[in-house]
Amino acid sequence: MTIAEVGNRTAVTKFILLGFSDLPKLRVVLFSTFLGIYLMTVFWNMGLMTLINMDVHLHTPMYYFLNKLAFIDICYVSTTTPKMLSDFFQEQKSISVVGCAVQYFFFSSFGLTESCLLVSMAYDRYAAICNPLLYTAIMSPTLCLQLLIGSCITGTLGSFIQVCGLLQLQFCGPNVINHFFCDLPQLLELSCSDTFFLQVITSVLTVIYALASVLVITISYGYIVATILKMSSAEGRSKVFNTCASHLTSVSLFYGSTTFVYLCPNSDDSLSQGKLASVIYTLVIPLLNPLIYSLRNKEIKDALIRCKKRVFS
Repeated sequence: MTIAEVGNRTAVTKFILLGFSDLPKLRVVLFSTFLGIYLMTVFWNMGLMTLINMDVHLHTPMYYFLNKLAFIDICYVSTTTPKMLSDFFQEQKSISVVGCAVQYFFFSSFGLTESCLLVSMAYDRYAAICNPLLYTAIMSPTLCLQLLIGSCITGTLGSFIQVCGLLQLQFCGPNVINHFFCDLPQLLELSCSDTFFLQVITSVLTVIYALASVLVITISYGYIVATILKMSSAEGRSKVFNTCASHLTSVSLFYGSTTFVYLCPNSDDSLSQGKLASVIYTLVIPLLNPLIYSLRNKEIKDALIRCKKRVFS
């Protein structure tokens, strides 16, 4: 049963996740594709974490944050993908109201934590490029740990506030979510109680997290660009640009896809496009992050060579 009688009103106890049921002919193809992406995401991120932990040359603030980003990406992708994959072959793709809230809590926590961690990584790049002589003193192990803990606490707190508001809502039907996971905009649409307060909280948190994060990152790179323009060596400018390009690419993909999902109108076409964009930021970006930070990174390549020599020697 998905609906229970409460007094004179019906209360929803379960939600139905439509997922990709509108594409039945592609079910096997989508399942195989998403499973492959998920397994590669976990494998590549775990591989990057192992490499950073094993090679002492990578025990620097930059790779400290990259190591934690890889771990968060594994957790982030695991909050939605296993459920999505299991639903491909379920007749009734249901999830309890409490289960929905729990899924959103962890999804939002890891997403907000990653957003804060990207800000910490931008500050690290600012310190390395704009204050190279003081870099080691500025990005001390204590500060790195504080930035990491602060990112985790801030992300978890923001998600906890939203979920507390979400659990105060009543759901009386319909109980169908046109998505592959429990996301807040869809849950707000299904609620039969007043959602104004939660919408205000969400808007405030969006300003604090999204706009503040983008602002800090923009200011950091403003100083970085100013420093690059002062460099007389073209080789030096190219090296600094390559150092920042990976982080900027990751930031652009993460914020670009989430902005599209949460700011586009809820028409039928935009819902389909929103699902695609959601796949990008929930599944594809965690897969791309280790590649983005590794492909053009000489230190990572050198660490791989050293690792191979130790294994096969």
